[in-house]
Amino acid sequence: MNDIMCPHCKKVFKVDEAGYADILKQVRDHQFEEELQKRLNLAEKEKENAVKLAEANTKNLLQEELAKKDKEISDLKAQKESEISEMKSKIQIAETEKKLTVSEAIKKIEKERDDLANALKNKETERQLLEKSLNEKFSAELKIKDDIIKMKDEEIDLRKDMKLKLSTKMIGETLEQHCETEFNKLRATAFQKAYFEKDNDARSGSKGDYIYKEFDDGGNEIISIMFEMKNEGDETATKKKNEDFLAKLDKDRNEKACEYAVLVSLLEAESGLYNTGIVDVSHKFTKMYVIRPQFFIPIITLLRNAALNSMKYKAELALIRNQNIDITNFEENITKFKEGFARNYEIASRKFKTAIDEIDKTIIHLQKTKDALLSSENNLRLANNKAEDLTIKKLTSGNPTMKAKFDELSDKTK
Repeated sequence: MNDIMCPHCKKVFKVDEAGYADILKQVRDHQFEEELQKRLNLAEKEKENAVKLAEANTKNLLQEELAKKDKEISDLKAQKESEISEMKSKIQIAETEKKLTVSEAIKKIEKERDDLANALKNKETERQLLEKSLNEKFSAELKIKDDIIKMKDEEIDLRKDMKLKLSTKMIGETLEQHCETEFNKLRATAFQKAYFEKDNDARSGSKGDYIYKEFDDGGNEIISIMFEMKNEGDETATKKKNEDFLAKLDKDRNEKACEYAVLVSLLEAESGLYNTGIVDVSHKFTKMYVIRPQFFIPIITLLRNAALNSMKYKAELALIRNQNIDITNFEENITKFKEGFARNYEIASRKFKTAIDEIDKTIIHLQKTKDALLSSENNLRLANNKAEDLTIKKLTSGNPTMKAKFDELSDKTK
């Protein structure tokens, strides 16, 4: 037996073992329920605080990460826009420079074309003036020729008188001496750079009488003439003709590499053709003439002047051809410049496009990172929802001891 005092009325009463145990059990159950309830409440509060703290920390972290990523994206966009603007500016400057360069090149080509056209026009004017001068000169020379023709009868009479007095060989030698004497009279004044000597080279089996050659200051041959002198006396039994000597003269000219061939002849003294003075027989043999002795110096002068004029025109033609070649080379250089500029422009455009593509790839990568962070936030939100959905019933599910305690507590409450 145990003495128990009531805490209210202070009355003492006795309780046996069974009663005492029952009272003690009630006290213990009550304390356990209170303690359990306190701990559950405390656990619930700690859970709520932990969830709120985790949610706040996660939100702050996500906001910081999102702000950081947004700033990076904004910086990249600004950098991309700056680079795009810079590249556009460079392309515009390059395009402007290209247009200016091409325009300047075209202006230069047009100027050179106009200069060349003016030069050609001047050359044409010079040619016309030269042609006029030559015509006037030839007219004067023809007048001189007419004057000389007037003297031919006297010269023919003189030669006939000479032929009566000399043998055939002596007549031929006298004609050669006459021509050589006439040339030597003018050698020091008119033919300072000329070569006029007898042809003594008979290695080919034949030779001409005289060879005339003249050279310019550079040593270039201006003209070369093979001369043959032919004459005969009236008493000669067999009369020769000028045509009988043309083939041999042409052969001698070719073997000695002379440009012209001239037969100085007193043959066919009565011929109206040969008595005109200078006869062109180029229809039979190229660049060959038959003349009377009095036209020995004039034929050299005419052929030499024609050769000098020919060399002048050849030099002018070569100069014009070289100018045309220079223009062609300039146009080729302009074409190469255009092609090189276009190639560099194309390479710069490709690199610009590559840079833009890389920037777009970076933006896509950052967007994927942002999406991943947003997905992480969704997962945390779902975890928070699951934590809030946690209940005592779910905690005691599958735990018979805890389930029994809660069921007993629920029954006592009722």
